[in-house]
Amino acid sequence: MRVSSQSQLLFAGGHSNINEKKKKNCLVVFAKKSETESKVETLLDSIKWDDKGLAVAIAQNVDTGAILMQGFANREALSTTILSRKATFYSRSRSSLWTKGETSNNFINVFDIFLDCDRDSIIYLGKPDGPTCHTGAETCYYTPVSDLLKEQKVGGDELALTTLYSLESTIAQRKAESAAPLNGKPSWTKRLLLDDKLLCSKIREEADELCRTLEESEEKSRTASEMADVLYHAMVLLARRDVKTEEVLEVLRQRFFKSGIEEKQSRNIS
Repeated sequence: MRVSSQSQLLFAGGHSNINEKKKKNCLVVFAKKSETESKVETLLDSIKWDDKGLAVAIAQNVDTGAILMQGFANREALSTTILSRKATFYSRSRSSLWTKGETSNNFINVFDIFLDCDRDSIIYLGKPDGPTCHTGAETCYYTPVSDLLKEQKVGGDELALTTLYSLESTIAQRKAESAAPLNGKPSWTKRLLLDDKLLCSKIREEADELCRTLEESEEKSRTASEMADVLYHAMVLLARRDVKTEEVLEVLRQRFFKSGIEEKQSRNIS
């Protein structure tokens, strides 16, 4: 720890209680930093690095669960990620560290890090500031093997989506189609998107049916079915309002560290 000459004189002479407190605080911070670094080193020693000192490092979206990218990390890259909370990797081609976003500003802000059961691969669980892929795609995974086997051209817009996000994508397509003149009978989703009153009435209806599965002790499969209806209609409303499911999940994540009472009070204040 470096201390200015002026501070050294004050510390030595004992003329300032304030500076003595500052010195003590600096020593506490220094001790805590050293303790953290020691723990990080112990953790790094437990990783099963390959013969080149590397391990697979995967970045995953903390809210959507989407796999953003895969790279490699060495001891320094993982240590840097832990301390900086920015996803950092080791470039095998350049033989150097690189932090995702250092040129594009599309950083991946890491909230947690997971190791697999064998401790030879790593997951950075984080929130991207923008598109992850250098092509501008949201993730680096947009090439379905089924299309390649069929020798179809890969467009770069078919992301690897889980069930919830596949539904969101389908609803978004229906919304885009609803702007065009109707040809024939519209789909149910299009009808909901074009009729706010119908949409809201269906959400209320489905929510009531969900509650009745509890009140009337119906089978669990019935509860799952009614919840699926609630989710679908609520997601149509989100699309109608141009709100993404990811935004909702982010709000939920931010509430993890608040009690329900505190959260309600903060809404009343704002």
